[in-house]
Formats: sequence, C-alpha cells, structure tokens
Amino acid sequence: MIRSFLALYPRGIWLALAAVFILLAAVVPVLNLAVPDGSAVHVSDYSVSLAGKILCYAIVALAMDLVWGFTGILSLGHGLFFALGGYAMGMYLMRSIGTDGVYGSTLPDFMVFLDWKELPWYWRGTQHFWWSALLVVLAPGLLAFIFGVFAFRSRIRGVYFSIITQAMTYAFMLLFFRNQTGFGGNNGFTDFKRILGFSLASPLTRDALFVLTTCTLFLSLLLCRWLTRARFGRVLTAIRDAESRLRFCGYDPVGFKIFVWTLSAVICGIAGALYVPQVGIINPGEMSPANSIEIAIWVAMGGRGTLLGPILGAIAINWAKSWLTVAFPEFWLYALGLAFILVTRFLPRGLWGVLLREPRP
Repeated sequence: MIRSFLALYPRGIWLALAAVFILLAAVVPVLNLAVPDGSAVHVSDYSVSLAGKILCYAIVALAMDLVWGFTGILSLGHGLFFALGGYAMGMYLMRSIGTDGVYGSTLPDFMVFLDWKELPWYWRGTQHFWWSALLVVLAPGLLAFIFGVFAFRSRIRGVYFSIITQAMTYAFMLLFFRNQTGFGGNNGFTDFKRILGFSLASPLTRDALFVLTTCTLFLSLLLCRWLTRARFGRVLTAIRDAESRLRFCGYDPVGFKIFVWTLSAVICGIAGALYVPQVGIINPGEMSPANSIEIAIWVAMGGRGTLLGPILGAIAINWAKSWLTVAFPEFWLYALGLAFILVTRFLPRGLWGVLLREPRP
C-alpha cells in the first residue's frame, strides 16, 4: 500500500511537493501570525487571502485537467460548478450572520430589501454547516451527473459538447442574476460575519482556511494522480485518443465519462466552497463563460495531462493577473492572449512539460 502510494511520483517530485506543502501549510501561517508587521519576512493578511484564492483556482484547474487533459472532454462550463459550490457555502454564511445584518432580521439583508417574508424552501436547513457542506457536493455533482447522462449517452463530443456546456453556464448565470430566484441577484452574497462560530475577520480563521485549502489541493492532486495511474486512467486516455477503438475492444466509455465528469464537478464545487469565505463574496459573475474559458487557458498553459502543470498554470497566471490588473490594468488581456499564443505555439506541452520534460500520458 505504501509502496504503491510512493510510486505515484518520483522521489524528487515527492521532496518538492513536501517542501511546498510545508511552506504553505506551516511557514506562511507562522510568518503571518507570529512575525511583526514591520519585519521583512512578514506575510500580510492580504497576501494570505490572495494566495488562498489562487489555490482555490488551482484546484479548479486540476479538476479541469482530469476531464480535458486525460479524457479529452473540453468543458467550457466548469465555472458553473465552481460557483454552485460557492453559493451552497454562501447560503450557510448568510444564515450565520443572524441578526447582525443591516436590517437586524433573521432573513438575509437582500431578502428584507426585496420584501421577502420567509425563506424559500430550498434555503431550509442551510443554517447547519453539515447540510451546506453536503449541498457543496450535491449541487454541482447532481447537475453534472444528469447533464453527463444525457450528453454522453447521446454521444455528443468535441466542439458541440463545449458549446453546450458554455450555453448551460450562460443560462444559469442569467437565472442567478434574477432577484426572484432568491440568490441575491446581481450582488449575490456578501458581508459574511462568521463560519462555525469563528469570525471571518480574525487572522486565525483566515489562516485556518488557507491551510485547509492547501490540504484540499494536495489531497485532490493525490486522488487524481492515483486515478490516472491506475487502469481507470488508461481507459480515460484511451477515450481521449481513440474512443471508437475502445468501444471495439468491448469497453463502454459512457460510464467512465460520466464518473470522471461528475468527480471533476464535485472537486470544483469544493474549491468554490473554500473560495467564498476567503474572498468574502459570491455573485453570478463567477458563472460567466469568460471565467470558464480562462480555466481552460490555465490548463493549456500549464500543460494538459500532467496534473501538476495546470496547478502551476493557474498559480502563475492568477498571480500575474493580480499584479498586472493593478499596475497596468489596460494591458492584462493583451498579456494573457500573447502568453497563451506563445505557449501553445512554442510549448505544446505547457510550462510543466518544459520544466521536467515529462512525456504526455
């Protein structure tokens, strides 16, 4: 068991992963909490929040690579699954505000403003963390499963599948923009106060969420690596490279595609749930088709089918975005487009493929 686990990566990569994990899960919180603000090695609260947000994006990129890099399913709707997980957690956070809101009501402020008299039926139970945590998994998972059953059984593939996922994301975005749906409309959910009784403004809570996000990213990476190295992973790559031949060999790709598609959506939902309390807001803009396209860019630039590559791509692009949108906001989209063109033209295996010369699986 231990040998098979250690065989997931070469020794050098294990050492690098362990070093990065210790840096993120132990060193960064210590530098934030124990080192004075004036010190050169102090990590600011803003940097911790920004890093936590970027790590959530890295989890989404990992989930995207599982379906696109290994199975050949290009989704332009993963932003929807990410947002659904965020909204599920946001419902709990809104209920946790209690009477500390602007209007002093047990209803969320936006419902009081819109003259709602009671909570909709689908909000029931969201005052309990365990129920909202379950919704984080069920909401994107059930939607992905139902969509996958119809799409994959109908043998919808390629660009047609991508267009349908993009249309589905856009439809949900328009739905959530409506005030009548009970999800805050254009403004979404914000002004969160606490989670599990702990203040979200507290540096301890912020660092705990950051460490939890780090652990989730590493556990998701190991799960995906284990799946893709097993026989299941070889079937996925066979679906990507020659689905018709796989059918001729007696395999039914539908079940494999539904499973990996649903698993990928669930991972995105968990990332969204971790994202919301750290960023402090969730709105329909997270469902924008442009966001889903950007997720695909992270994977392509990092290196499809490598798992570690998309994580690297998501971190590099979003860190550059956080700097360029402040220093040179008018040039960010040009820089992103140029970087994407250069990588796809000269580095077909992405940044990770260049660093380790790792062959495509």
